[in-house]
Amino acid sequence: MVQQITYQEARERLSWSDAVEALKQGHRAARPEIGDTFLGPADRTLLNRSSFIPGLGYGAKAVTVFDGNAARGLDTVQGAMLYFSPDDGQLKAIIESRLVTEIKTASDSLLGALLLARPDSRHLLVCGAGTVAASLIDAYTTLFPDLARISIWNRTQDKAVALAETCAKRGLNVTAVTDLEATARSADIISSATMARAPLILGEWIQPGTHVDLIGAYKADMREADDELLQTSRLFVDSRETTIHHIGELKIPIAEGAIAESDVIADFYDLLAGGYRDGGSLDDGSLGKQPGRTSDSDITVFKNGGGAHLDLMIARYIAETVQ
Repeated sequence: MVQQITYQEARERLSWSDAVEALKQGHRAARPEIGDTFLGPADRTLLNRSSFIPGLGYGAKAVTVFDGNAARGLDTVQGAMLYFSPDDGQLKAIIESRLVTEIKTASDSLLGALLLARPDSRHLLVCGAGTVAASLIDAYTTLFPDLARISIWNRTQDKAVALAETCAKRGLNVTAVTDLEATARSADIISSATMARAPLILGEWIQPGTHVDLIGAYKADMREADDELLQTSRLFVDSRETTIHHIGELKIPIAEGAIAESDVIADFYDLLAGGYRDGGSLDDGSLGKQPGRTSDSDITVFKNGGGAHLDLMIARYIAETVQ
C-alpha cells in the first residue's frame, strides 16, 4: 500500500538529529544520478527534481515556486515527492513536498555547520524570516546547544519581529535586528535564506572564524554573497554536481573570473569520506587531514544547493519513520 504522508501528521515524529544522520548515511552510498528541469518564467516556475541512488531508491519531487503567492495568502512552494523502492521500483510513499523540503533544507545546512563551523559558536544570524528561517532556528538550536544569541534580519522588518516574537515564546533568545552589517560582524554563524538576486552579505563584514551558510540562491540569476566573501573563505558545497554549474552563487563569479571551480574545496562526499568531525574532534589529530576547517580563524562558506539526491535521502527517512 502506498503511504500518503502529510506535513501535519508526520512533522512531530521527525527529529533533526535523525535527519542529519540520514544524510550522513546517504552520502556513504554511491554518488547519485540526478535530473532537474525548470519550466516557466523566473517568478512562476515548475521545478522537477529526480534522483536515483543505488540501495536507497528512486525519488521525484515536482513543485511550483510562485513568488507572488505570499500576497495571495498561499505558500510560495507547493507540490509532492514520490519515493520508489530500490528493489522493485514500487511506489512506496507520496509525501507532501513542504515536509521533505523543510527537513532536507535545514538538515543540509546543519550537516554543513557540524562539519565546518566552530563547535563553540555562540551567535547565530539568520537572514530571512520565512518558513525556512523558522526551521533553521529550530534546527540550529537543537544541534548547537551552546548558541546563546540568535539574530534575525529581513528586508521587511515586521516579518523579522513577528518571527522573533514567536521564537521568544519558546524561550529562545531571539532578536530582530535592522543593522545587517553590524550584526554580521559579530556573528559566529550566518545562515542566509532569502530570495536575493544580488549579494547582500559582504566579505568585508565577515570576521575570522565565521561560518557562512548560504541557502537562498537556488537559480542561475541569484546570489547572496559577494565576490570578496567567496575569495577570502574556504568554500564548500553539499554537491559539486548540483551547484557549481547550476546556481548563480557560484556560476556567476566563476564565469566572471572572480573565483575558479577549483576553489570549491570539497562537498559532503569528500568531507564525510574520512569521517571528519564524525567521531573525530578538532584536537584529536583529524584537523588538517580532512578538507574542512583548518583553524579557528578560517572563514568557511557552505553553499546549500539542496539537490534531488538529498530529497531522496530525506524522503526515505520520512517513509521509514512514519510507516
